[in-house]
Amino acid sequence: MTIASERGIDLFRFDELLTPRERALRDKVRAFCNEHVVPIINDYWERAEFPFELIPRIAELGIVGGTIKGYGCPGFSSVEVGIIAAELARGDGSVGTFVGVTSGLAMGAIAACGSEEQKQRWLPAMARLEKIGAFALTEPYVGSDAAHIRTTARRVSGGYLLNGAKRWIGNATFADVIVVWAQDEETGRVGGFLVEKGTPGYRATKIEGKIAKRSVINADITLENVFVPEENRLPFARSFRDTANILKNTRYGVAWEAVGHAQAAYELALEYTLQREQFGRPIAGFQLVQQKLVHMLGDLTAIQLMAWRLSKLRDEDETQVTEGMASLAKQYCAAKARQIVALGREVLGGNGILLDRHIARHFADIEAVYTYEGTNEINTLVVGREITGIAAFV
Repeated sequence: MTIASERGIDLFRFDELLTPRERALRDKVRAFCNEHVVPIINDYWERAEFPFELIPRIAELGIVGGTIKGYGCPGFSSVEVGIIAAELARGDGSVGTFVGVTSGLAMGAIAACGSEEQKQRWLPAMARLEKIGAFALTEPYVGSDAAHIRTTARRVSGGYLLNGAKRWIGNATFADVIVVWAQDEETGRVGGFLVEKGTPGYRATKIEGKIAKRSVINADITLENVFVPEENRLPFARSFRDTANILKNTRYGVAWEAVGHAQAAYELALEYTLQREQFGRPIAGFQLVQQKLVHMLGDLTAIQLMAWRLSKLRDEDETQVTEGMASLAKQYCAAKARQIVALGREVLGGNGILLDRHIARHFADIEAVYTYEGTNEINTLVVGREITGIAAFV
């Protein structure tokens, strides 16, 4: 970054809202991404492969486990978890999603709903990335209507038999433990089950042909009489409400992820316009280019502040963060980030569709962020329900 572009990145001095510890954490993750992720990720992204070589380096950062306290986890604040999500996405969304699936969803489910024995068995190893996790909720015919999943769990001697199918499950082809959500045939309630790698009847097939998050290995899962012993059922996952709470607790992280993609796009666009010359001068000097940059910076500043404020509220008292607040942050930040990245790609002109400029990768990946952890429409209606008291969907 040039001196001029550095001045134009943080106009409202967002950096000053962060504590020295938070800034140090941000700088550590950013340096890791700049040194180890950005130089190699385009080739992996184009081949739709995950850079497994990075896993030991990610483990060395000590960032896996998020806000979980004990069990070898870092016990970060919500702001710190958000900063990590933003910086990983700023580097690459696929790497960020890999960490988020294990750290936020899988470990979060075990920490919130697991027994002490399950926590002791899985969380320390997952925090060291010696064990990788996956979170299997979405199904081929059940996406937004996640409360009505079709995968079933039937009680048998010593445990349960799982039958059904899951779709879009990150890490599922290589994960050591998969948190599978299924409807208990006996009670009709949704429960969580820990399916271990190599369990007979479990099959995960990589989804091909994606245009976004190509380095994330998403999978279709089939479950055919998969036996899960009683000790592998999450005892405190008693209904879909417990599942929804886990999603609420990770949705703010997706808002931060959107911030990271948007920040990368803005920085790349600003730097490009200061270097690219047309008609004898940098294109940063043209009115229409400056208009785009100003719109990008305005929206980036807004979503940074929204994500930060939601995280501060979580740190003050997690119980005061409602579903509507988490959904508004995810919906708004993802939508604005999508616009920011699109403008950034536009500023780069033809070069904006080339991977070597990086912004094309963010341009594609933000489509996934816009869609997962609740679509724009569903999150909009969750907020609408909270502010009006009237549910517009069942």
